[in-house]
Amino acid sequence: MENTADKAIITVVGKDTVGIIAKVCTYLSEKQINVLDISQTIVSGFFNMMMIVDMSGSVKSFGECQKDLDELGAGIGVSIKCQKEEIFEKMHRI
Repeated sequence: MENTADKAIITVVGKDTVGIIAKVCTYLSEKQINVLDISQTIVSGFFNMMMIVDMSGSVKSFGECQKDLDELGAGIGVSIKCQKEEIFEKMHRI
């Protein structure tokens, strides 16, 4: 059984531009965060992506990654949110 404490849900939402996936995935790769699953769509020019990642090998803490991803999103004009999977599951269980 996988440890859900090491998993996180990353969502990316904003106006579609070239390189969003590349920039997010480059950050994750550099921090040794493995992408387990990814889904992305573009609707009327708006980009939406959801990723499930394994942070067990991350070289940064969860909080540092949250801050970095928030800043990365601001820099490329999208909103990037990162939540621990266990919290995401509990919030959406109702």
